[in-house]
Amino acid sequence: MKSYRDIITIEEGKRGGKPCIRGMRITVYDVLEYLASGMSNEEILKDFPYLTAEDIRACLQYAADREHQQMVVSE
Repeated sequence: MKSYRDIITIEEGKRGGKPCIRGMRITVYDVLEYLASGMSNEEILKDFPYLTAEDIRACLQYAADREHQQMVVSE
């Protein structure tokens, strides 16, 4: 799998500069929110056919990396 850094993009002026998937208007937060609400990967992919399973994994990797960075800073 590619690094999430190859999939997650941040562009000034797009969705308020929030991290998005491959330059599209769907944010990492959107995908994480769908997962947190109980949607399965398959349901997300069915509702958003332009996403891939790799995109969803990239969102999870991005969130894990941000959490790790916050833990390191606060130690």
